[in-house]
This record gives sequence, C-alpha cells and structure tokens, in this order.
Amino acid sequence: MIIKLWLLILFLFLSFCGKAQKAAPDSLTETKSSTTHISEVVIQSAPRKVKLSDGNLVMSIAGNKDFKTSTHLLDVLRKTPGVTVDQEDGIFIGGRITPAIFIDGKPVVMSNQEIQAYLRSLSPEMVESIEVNTNPSSKYDAEFKGIIDIKLKKNTSLGWKANYNGNVYVNKFNYRENAVSLSYHTGKVTYNLQTGYNEGISTYRYKALQHLANTNVMRTNTYQKDFGKVYNIQAGADFRLNDKNRAGINLRGNFRNIDRIRNGSLYTTDKNEKQLVFHTLNENSTDYSQDNYGLTADYSFQNKGFKLTFLGNYLSVKNKQDDDFINRDQATANLLSYWKSDLLNKINIYTAQIDASQKINTIDLEAGIKYSNSDTHNNIRYDTLSAGNQFVFDPTRSNIFSYKERIWSGYLSYRQKIGNLQINAGLRFENTNSISNAVTLDSVVSRNYLKWLPSLSTSYAFNKSSELSLSYSRKITRPSFWQLNPFRFYFSPLNYSMGNPYLLPSLTSQIKATYRYKNWVTSFTVGKEKEVMTRYPLYNPETNVLEYLGTNLPYRNFAVLETSFPIRITKWWNLTSQIAGYYNYEFRPYLDEVFALNIYNYEVRLNQVFSLPKGFTVNLFANYESKTGNSLYIFKPRYTVDVSVQKSWLDNKLNTKIGFNNLFDSYEQQLEFRHKQIMDNRTVHWWDSSRLVFSFSYSLGSSKYQVNETQKTEEENRTR
Repeated sequence: MIIKLWLLILFLFLSFCGKAQKAAPDSLTETKSSTTHISEVVIQSAPRKVKLSDGNLVMSIAGNKDFKTSTHLLDVLRKTPGVTVDQEDGIFIGGRITPAIFIDGKPVVMSNQEIQAYLRSLSPEMVESIEVNTNPSSKYDAEFKGIIDIKLKKNTSLGWKANYNGNVYVNKFNYRENAVSLSYHTGKVTYNLQTGYNEGISTYRYKALQHLANTNVMRTNTYQKDFGKVYNIQAGADFRLNDKNRAGINLRGNFRNIDRIRNGSLYTTDKNEKQLVFHTLNENSTDYSQDNYGLTADYSFQNKGFKLTFLGNYLSVKNKQDDDFINRDQATANLLSYWKSDLLNKINIYTAQIDASQKINTIDLEAGIKYSNSDTHNNIRYDTLSAGNQFVFDPTRSNIFSYKERIWSGYLSYRQKIGNLQINAGLRFENTNSISNAVTLDSVVSRNYLKWLPSLSTSYAFNKSSELSLSYSRKITRPSFWQLNPFRFYFSPLNYSMGNPYLLPSLTSQIKATYRYKNWVTSFTVGKEKEVMTRYPLYNPETNVLEYLGTNLPYRNFAVLETSFPIRITKWWNLTSQIAGYYNYEFRPYLDEVFALNIYNYEVRLNQVFSLPKGFTVNLFANYESKTGNSLYIFKPRYTVDVSVQKSWLDNKLNTKIGFNNLFDSYEQQLEFRHKQIMDNRTVHWWDSSRLVFSFSYSLGSSKYQVNETQKTEEENRTR
C-alpha cells in the first residue's frame, strides 16, 4: 500500500512538472529531451557538494538545491546523510549517538531545547557547510561520541546586518517561532544581538498495555497538551585587537514556561479480560519553568606557526515544576487519591580550558588542559491528601539529591601530511572525582577514576575524485544528572521512571572506515561499548505498578554501514538516496536470565528536488525505518513523507516556504516487549509532528550573516 501511494505521488509530481515545462517556452528547449525520454535517462553525477575532512562528511548548504525548500537548519539536518532527526526534534548520528553541536569549530552553550530553537532560527542560506564527525579524536571532550560542526557565513563587509525568521506550524493547534539577529561590524569589533520568542501548543498521546502472566490486564491511555512560551536573548562582542590578538565575550539568557494538562485512564480487567477490576481517570496538571544564564569569555594569540587560546564558561540552570496528581473512579467520580509534588533543581557549571599549538614544517603539534566543576542540587517534595482532607508530607516519594563532579582533563595530538597521506594521533586523559548524595535514602556514592583515551586516524587521497580514511577512538560517557537522580518521574499514577545513583560510566571503542568517490560516500563503523547505560521495566503484579529503572549492561557490540549518493535524473529533477544498515548485540541480564540477540535493521531516505519554472522549487522527502529494537523490546517499522515548496522574492532578500511535514501522520513509535512468557508490555508514543508549515525569512543590510561563537562543554550536555 505504501509503495503504491509513493508511486502515485511520484506520478502526480512528474505529470505536474511535465505540464509546467510545456507552459514555459523559454525552458522547453532545455528540458524537452529529458521529459520525453525519461525512461532512457543517463544517470549523471551532480555538481560536487560533498567532501571529506579527516574522514568526516562535509556537506555544503548555502546554494545547495537539496536544501532550498528547507524551512530551517533542523530541517536541513533531517536530510543530511548520516544524521537522523526524530519526532521530538532529537538529533542522532550513527544510529543512536546524540552529537555535540558546534558552531564554527566550537561547541555551543545551550540546553537541548535551546539548541533545537536555535537551529530552527537559522535558514539554509545562513550556513556555509555542515561537518558530521562520528569518530572525534582525543582533542575533543571524551563525552563527545559524535559532533556536528556548523560553519556559518562570515561577516566580510562593514555595517549592519539584520535577519528575521518566522515559522508557523499548524494542525489542530499551532506553534509560532520568531527570531531576530542583528550584527554590526566596524572592522575591528563585531557586535551581535540575537533574540527570540516562541509560543504555542503541542500535543502528545501515550498508550500502554501491561500484563504479567496470571495477573490483571491494564490499559493506559494518556493525552497531553503543552502550552509553552520561550524567551531568549544573546549578546556579545568579538574584538580584533591586532593581527595577533583576539578576544570575545558572550552573555545569554533563556526563559521557558510550560503549562501542561495531562488526562488519562487506567482500564483494568482480570487475566481473561472479562471481569472489570477497576477503571480510573487521572488528571495531572503541571507548571514548569526553566531559567538559564550563561557567560562565555575567550581569548586567542597567534604568531606565525604558534597559537594559544583560552576559553572560560559559566552556566546556571534553574528548573521548577509543580504537579497535581488526581485519581477518580470512572463510574462514581469519587476521589481515590490526590497528591502534589514540588520540584526544584539547580545546576551550576564552571569550566576553563587552555590550548596551544605549534606548526613545524609539515607537522602540527597541539596540547591542551581543561578543568570543569559541576554542582547540581535537586529537591522534590510530595504531599498526599489524607482522610482528614489535609495534605500530609509523603516521605516514601520525597527526596533530596545532590551531585558534585570535578574533572581534570588534558590531551596531546600530532598531525602530519606526507604527500597524499595524512596522519593524526592523539592521547587524552580524564580524571573524574564525583560524589552523589541521596539524602532521603541515606545513600552516598563517591568515585575517583582516571581514564586514558587514545585516537588514531589516517586518510589518503587517490585523486580529486576519491579518498579513503580509517580511524580509531576510545570514548567515555558519564551518566547525566537525571540518570543518577533517584526521583520518580510519573507518566501515569502507576507508571514512572527513576534514576540510579550507582550507575557507572560507559567506555566505547570503535573503528571507522570511510570512502568517497565524487559525491558517493560510504562508511563502515564497528565497535564495542562496556557498562552500557540503559533502562529496564519492572512490573509489580500486586500493585500493577510499572517502573522503568536505570542499570548498566555488561557490554554491547555494534556496527553501522552507511552510503549516500546523489543522482541527477534531468536538469530539473535531482534525487539523493541515503541507505543505512545497523547491527546491535546486547548482553543483557534481566530477572535472573540473560538475553542476547543479534538485531539488524535498516533505514532508507529519498530526497527529491524539482526545479520548476518561475523560480519555484518543490521538495519531496521520504524516510522509512525498518523493524528494530534491543534484547527486550521490538520497535515497529515506521515511515514519514514531507512535501514543501520554496520561492524567493526581492532579489533573494525575501524567502517564503510552505510545506507539510509527516503528510500521512505515520511516524508514531510502537514498542512491544519480546518475551511474552515474562510480560506483555506494549506502548505507543505519538507526537503531533504532522503539521502544515509556513516560513518567512527577510534579510537586510550590507554585511553577511555572522553569529558570535558560543561554547558548550560535555558537562552542560548532561544537564539536558
């Protein structure tokens, strides 16, 4: 059915394009042979827009037809080879790695939600290129298993530059995004200001089946509506003191408020699903706010082949959340339970880093040292309505948790080019001292460990059209603050997740080979991860409570094979294909048994661009993900289709786009527990990603677009 629908859409587009060409005499001569003899078309290579840098894919963005209809940079990443963007706008590379986002070679100081909003504020024409690094060297923080480096267009002219981006997403509800960027370049100083305001409603649905052998069967149905407001402002200055010295400062604030209404039902029957045990309705209203403040200062000195840089960061995050949980009997509307929660979370992070490099003939030597200090404090209080109609402190759910972490790290790297061969080698150390204190549980965990993390890569250019690279790296992933936090985070009154303060960091070793022939890029990655951090379900048959708890798995083996290639079918029709295959083997002890399965899955993406008369560009993007999962769960296959149209006006200063994302509302996530003899657990997650999108962008001024560089450390990534 899907294939037939795809062919029908393709046929309609071809028919429309053919008619449009006939209606345009000026372009008839150029396209007549292609449209008349399309069955005999010769596949040609598109103009070069892909290259490798140390084995990393580098994709040109500005002026690239493949991204002309993209509303923002997040949409560009969705179509970039090797990158996946899910229904919640989460970004992944290499199958399951969450990459660090860099701007002009440096990581950005933003939370996950801020990064998404920032990427949506950038139009494709503001970005020179994107580099996807799935195997970073020892030069980078060990937490960075992957990096997406976004190169912005530089400011080369004096004067003002202003840009406005506005996006409207429409379905049952709507969401609006507004971003304004200003920069002023005097020659020696560049001032910049960014501000944004986003607001609107988003929805989410959750369905679950819980059934342990010989117990009741419970069905959960939850509907959630979020009304959110986000304000952000960022201001900075970049000082070119002279030819050798440069300094910069950047301040930012981000303020987020979300009012959430979550309504659900728990429908429970006996094991034969004939006798009703209970049917309850639950209400969960949430008031959430987050205030972020950040300061970044940097300095660099450069003289001939020597360069010295300093980078300092301060980040303050404050989260507040108040919840009401109300349970009623569906038949009588009688109140069954009522409890309130009050959460306060504060995070403060300080980092300082010094790097030095020296060029000696064809050799580059670089070394650096870094110190980071992270403190987080969490306090959650629950109060339960008693029989006397008074709220009473609930010590079984309440908790106080603090986490302190100090990291000293350093690296030494060597780089040399010998003819067409380039060699990179590096060694990094990271010493971590941490202490977590679950005050209410009277549990203190203290750790002090040193890890050595080597890396090695080589690349060889056979000619301008082909090159080969091979790399190895070892990485460490520390648990995030939320993974360690033993608080209960409720999905429904009988379904919650909880952190584990005893989680260990994981270590990943991997080898990657990449080959490019013109615009055809193929890579193969194989590796092993030890002490894998994951969650597992634990079902209580007496209370019907389902917990998701954190744990470490002994190890997992993985492999990724990816290839992408563009095809120019006609002068007005370009097609880019991306195919990825994944292998995962988890060794997972669970409930006194060991489960270990070989999991294979694949993903196919097709991006078609039609250049039509009158300057219109049409884009048809399709993505299919096969059945996948892990040792415990099966993830059902899913697909999505996006269509969009773009047109520029006023000498390309005004850019308008309209599109429909997830056209068939087909991108929900369905999970099913594999081992029915233990438990029948099925869940469905649905987000309102099926939306009509209107995008408006306008630029004015003489300068080219520039944003001051902002930085983010691995510790800040883990606050998300």
